[in-house]
Amino acid sequence: MNPASKAGTRRFVAFDRDGTLIVEKNYLADPEQIELLPGAREAVDRLRAAGYGLVVVTNQSGVGRGYFGMDAVQAMNHRLEELLGSFDGIYVCPHAPAEQCDCRKPKPTLLLRAAAELGFDPAESVVVGDKDVDVSLGQNAGGRGILVTTGYGARHLAEGRTQPDFVAETLEQAVDWILNRG
Repeated sequence: MNPASKAGTRRFVAFDRDGTLIVEKNYLADPEQIELLPGAREAVDRLRAAGYGLVVVTNQSGVGRGYFGMDAVQAMNHRLEELLGSFDGIYVCPHAPAEQCDCRKPKPTLLLRAAAELGFDPAESVVVGDKDVDVSLGQNAGGRGILVTTGYGARHLAEGRTQPDFVAETLEQAVDWILNRG
């Protein structure tokens, strides 16, 4: 499949981090405790091989709550790239929910910033995540949202908190859907 929907435009996939690429551990700030979810490396590699651009968009409210600083977030993201390879960008909202910022998912600000900086059409993007806010992020930017039932995904689906474009039990299933949707 050619990931270019029109001349010069790469398709991008945006991943949530915790509960999607790595095992969900509330307010994780120690890079040595990162555990990849099964199949995460293979899923990311398949998209890279198909020519997709890849970004991570993550809410890290532990910063806004004072649990850890941006240096810990940066160390975590560095370790993530050691394990999964480089991403085209990693976009972080460091605010607590009570701050009512413009960048916290499901608001599309960070995905739109990534699109502007990296030159992709957000309407041609897919967001993969384990929470309702991840699905809504993709849809709010005009693209699609895939819910993986890892992390909080199964609970959010059972509670009816989200209307994803696709539900995947694994990242591999999510990637299959992305590569086959044409």
